[in-house]
Amino acid sequence: MEDQLTIRLPRELSKALKEKAAQMQRKPSEVVRLAVMDFLQISNQPHELPAERVRNLIGSLQSGIPDLAVRHREYLIKKLRRAR
Repeated sequence: MEDQLTIRLPRELSKALKEKAAQMQRKPSEVVRLAVMDFLQISNQPHELPAERVRNLIGSLQSGIPDLAVRHREYLIKKLRRAR
C-alpha cells in the first residue's frame, strides 16, 4: 500500500509548482515525488567538507598577487579597511 502525505504550501510556492508541473506536462504530485527522490539521493551521499567538493578548483585561479598565500591576512585587513 502506498503512503499518502499532505503538505501545506504558501500560495506563491503552490502556484510556482503548478506552473512548473504544467510546463513539464506532469501532475504537481509527480513533480513533488521527483523532488523528494532527488533530495533523498543527495542526502545519502557521504558528508564531505566543502573544500573536498571544490578540491579540483583550489589553486586554479590567479590573483596577480604573488605572495597572497603568505600575506593573505594583511591583504584582507587592508581591503576591509578600504571598504569602510
